[in-house]
Amino acid sequence: MDSIEQVREKARALLAEFDSAAAVAMDPASLQPLRDRFLGRKSGALSALLKSLGQLPDADRREAGQELNAAKAAMEERLEALGAGLDERRRDDSLRRDRLDPTLPGRHPFVGRRHPLTVVREELENIFVSMGYEVFDGPEVEDDYHNFEALNMPPDHPARDMQDTFSLEGSGLLLRTHTSSAQIHYMLENEHPPEVRIICPGKVFRRDSDVTHSPMFQQIEGLVVGKGIHLGHLKGTIEAFLHALFGEEYPVRFRASYFPYTEPSVEADLGCIVCGGSGRLSTGPCRICKATGWLEILGSGMVNPAVFEAVNARLGRVAYDPEEVTGFAFGLGIERVAMVRHGIDDIRLFYENDLRFLEQFAS
Repeated sequence: MDSIEQVREKARALLAEFDSAAAVAMDPASLQPLRDRFLGRKSGALSALLKSLGQLPDADRREAGQELNAAKAAMEERLEALGAGLDERRRDDSLRRDRLDPTLPGRHPFVGRRHPLTVVREELENIFVSMGYEVFDGPEVEDDYHNFEALNMPPDHPARDMQDTFSLEGSGLLLRTHTSSAQIHYMLENEHPPEVRIICPGKVFRRDSDVTHSPMFQQIEGLVVGKGIHLGHLKGTIEAFLHALFGEEYPVRFRASYFPYTEPSVEADLGCIVCGGSGRLSTGPCRICKATGWLEILGSGMVNPAVFEAVNARLGRVAYDPEEVTGFAFGLGIERVAMVRHGIDDIRLFYENDLRFLEQFAS
């Protein structure tokens, strides 16, 4: 029959044996066998000692039980701490193994590349974001108010004929003809103050299909609203944008134009980057600029006060007071920029999925 001192000595020896076994545990999976070996109910070493307490005298049994329970508590505490340490080590190893080094040079994917229109769209967005603009997305399915009426194009307005689009029969909805409708959505959101500086990129739809028009194409339109905004701000913004996009060596000019939602309205032209503004190439007249030396790039103008009034009427309050705030808007086709940049004269090439065409563009 063991004495209390023998039980105490066995408990110390068992705890030392446990610590030795725990020291070589290298991963969380090794903890369960360790627990079964020392704390298992049926075959655990400590459980065997606890079962032997019945052989002790009644006077020693309680003290011996306390010794063994203390050893059990110590083992369980060390197992928990060991498990937490191994989990943390595994996470650290995983982070070190998967860490991204941003200083490494970029690598092209083994297969595939970005579409040239995606590359141009991202470049346009980055230029405007660097100028302090917010990128705002609007729905592609619109109602008549957002697409036409709020932009000073009532049902009988002749400008609607130039934006013939696709309607969803019986629903009163249509596919948007320009991303200007997203500007209306933005101004109608009450949390926005009268100061606005956004660009709205996305797909638009019109019933056109030829070498320079597609039933679906992409636009990026901008809107700036605030106190004291004037035409000089518009011209400076467009010149800075076009020079950042194409280079400062190409001149920019402005021509009077007409859009129902801007007044006055101007078109912006860029000196032809193909013929250098001469209108001619060694092979004959420049087809890209049609021998004029200028490329039509975008339309723009000062926001028509009627647009502010339509937004105020829908809000039921004067959020954009035409007497207090002014603004300018502009818009351009993303395909147009890509066509000018790469000397492409047929917009349909972008959407025919011809790998012979697409593989010419690095991304």
